[in-house]
Amino acid sequence: MTSARPFNFSAGPAVLPEPVLHQVAAEMLDWHGSGMSVMEMSHRGKEFGSILEAAERDLRELLAVPANFRVLFMQGGGLGENAIVPLNLSRGSKVDVVVTGSWSRKSAAEARRYADVQIAADIGKGHKIPTDWALRDDAAYVHVCTNETIDGVEFHELPQLTHGAPLVADVSSHVLSRPIDWSRVGLAFGGAQKNIGPAGLTLVFVRDDLLGRALDICPSAFNYETVAANQSMFNTPPTFAIYVAGLVFQWIKGLDYAGKQGLAAIEQRNIDKAALLYGALDASGFYENRVDASCRSRMNVPFFLKDEKLNDVFLAEAKAAGLLQLKGHKSVGGMRASIYNAMPLEGVQALVGFLKAFEARHG
Repeated sequence: MTSARPFNFSAGPAVLPEPVLHQVAAEMLDWHGSGMSVMEMSHRGKEFGSILEAAERDLRELLAVPANFRVLFMQGGGLGENAIVPLNLSRGSKVDVVVTGSWSRKSAAEARRYADVQIAADIGKGHKIPTDWALRDDAAYVHVCTNETIDGVEFHELPQLTHGAPLVADVSSHVLSRPIDWSRVGLAFGGAQKNIGPAGLTLVFVRDDLLGRALDICPSAFNYETVAANQSMFNTPPTFAIYVAGLVFQWIKGLDYAGKQGLAAIEQRNIDKAALLYGALDASGFYENRVDASCRSRMNVPFFLKDEKLNDVFLAEAKAAGLLQLKGHKSVGGMRASIYNAMPLEGVQALVGFLKAFEARHG
């Protein structure tokens, strides 16, 4: 996929597949002869019902979601789920959180409003996922963020818990970039605005046996059991975001890359993009990525210029070269390239070429 458009490395809301954007534009005023935009449809009508049904079916197929998991289309984003999860699963009791970066730290702080939270392990100022976890036998669940968007730390394999507590995984910034081992997960959630679609939609995958545990104070619209019983239609869902997400699912299903199809194709392309970018950073004495190689994110690549006085010049020249949104998060500094599913290989190649040219000019 090549285009005259700039390459957008935003961490989210993020780049969408260009074919999807074209389809959205073509269907904006009249979806499939209905005479309506999807934004104008009743969520109770047969037209939107068919959109929702197809979206769930395709998502289940792509991620091989088992039959004993409910797929919920909700609102509130990943940050909202930091409260919604303990409202549903903590029973007001104990929750263990493994802190591997900014988002899991926020998750722990929010869960403390509803439960007794213990930090089971903490990456601190390090750059490697800790392996020594102090887990309580009677915890209601264990929370991990499997890809830290700000810090660029990713679990490349889900932990296998042995003491019985379900694993809750915040998969917001790498969902649909790779398979999920459902045998190791009780609940996974993620905002859609990074790999799936526009902001406003949150996906929740919850195992059947974890339904019906909500605290009395949990709002009805956030009670997983209620949402599941109403097929994500208890309240008006984010209809347009679901529609776009469904188009993205179809786009992924149709991908063919390196002799692979669908999710396997997107995973291989992500592996190749990340290898290309990390390889360029590691080969340079001008840039630095500080995350341990064992847990570097395929999606979010933070890096620093050795001379940070050049940061503003770097960003200005990158923008002029058609490379957008490379500034790192304000809490971390430096730069960050988010290379989600929809970022084509050509975008990473363009970034690598710019990195080398900038180093040659300023190194």
